[in-house]
Amino acid sequence: MIIAIVLLVFGLRLFFLKRSIRNEKRILQNGGREYGAQNTKYITILHILFYLGCFSEALVHQTSMDFLSMFGLALLVASMVALCTVIHLLGDIWTVKLMILKDHKFVDHWLFRTIKHPNYYLNVIPELLGLALLCHAKWTFLALCPFYLVVLYRRIKEEERLIRDIIIPNGIKS
Repeated sequence: MIIAIVLLVFGLRLFFLKRSIRNEKRILQNGGREYGAQNTKYITILHILFYLGCFSEALVHQTSMDFLSMFGLALLVASMVALCTVIHLLGDIWTVKLMILKDHKFVDHWLFRTIKHPNYYLNVIPELLGLALLCHAKWTFLALCPFYLVVLYRRIKEEERLIRDIIIPNGIKS
């Protein structure tokens, strides 16, 4: 059952990736550009490695559903709900890459005012923690989490700089 859940969530991630790619193409066609491309590559590699590691540990240990797995599943579900919410709020500007439209405006929704980076704090971090707990993947978590935190920190700092220097000066999306 755990393996099926991991595959389902990974499939959901691939579905959202397809949407991201469509949005990326549109942003670039309309004069937008990508920032932090190298860091995005690191995030992508680490995310895939994290999924593979958790999947492998669940297979090797034949992890079965227990309280820890159920808690992990609850975190995973909450993280996917958060991801869907962020995608809905950002619409055609949501991408997994750090992309800025030509005249990008700040999306002034209470979620973005309350939690500066909901995609990272409500989706990515709970997703990875939930996946590790679901699969009882302590070795994957211990090995990859420090690296993931570094690249995520860099992404957040870059995003904050872009919001401050480019997006906010362009105004607020009404």
